Amino acid sequence: MIKLKYCGLTREEDIETVNRLRPDFIGFVFAKKSKRYVTKEQALRLKQFLLPKIKAVGVFVNEDVKTVAEYLNEGIIDIAQLHGDEDETYIRHLRSLTEKHIIKAFRIKKKDDLIPVRLSSADYILLDSGAGSGDAFDWDLVKSVERPYFLAGGLSVRNVETAIRNLNPYGLDVSSGIETDGVKDPEKMEKFMELARKTEAKINI
Repeated sequence: MIKLKYCGLTREEDIETVNRLRPDFIGFVFAKKSKRYVTKEQALRLKQFLLPKIKAVGVFVNEDVKTVAEYLNEGIIDIAQLHGDEDETYIRHLRSLTEKHIIKAFRIKKKDDLIPVRLSSADYILLDSGAGSGDAFDWDLVKSVERPYFLAGGLSVRNVETAIRNLNPYGLDVSSGIETDGVKDPEKMEKFMELARKTEAKINI
């Protein structure tokens, strides 16, 4: 079953919605430049309301490795998503500080961008158009990727079916595509999941 990750949650209402819909992952953004930025304290409070079966991912951009490990080891998040220029040395250092899983995000603009994707030692990889830009990229570029990956960037109710049919990724990571006026929209969140599950069911018949 394709994993669903709803990223950029900031409010208790968002947690109530995901507890009802039960995606596999949710994301807290700890990059201060993001409009979806939450503090450590906000994330801890929201995490307390989150169903245990839903894994909380922390999104970091070039954050100090000790800070990322601290968030993981204190249980504020379950998984770290590295969305900056973190390299293999950084990942090895993080692994020495925690046993929690790591997602490494890659910006895919051209075919050569896939080289580090194949070599990454992260537990999961995420393919995106940019650092939370909300834009889709040329999906034809990733059809040759053999390892499981999360697809991100520009996903919404308009293209979720196409994404699943054309790429069948390990997971879908959506944020702006389930928002209205910059705020998470329960109806869009529900519709996205409904379309994803229906499309997947049709493919697997």
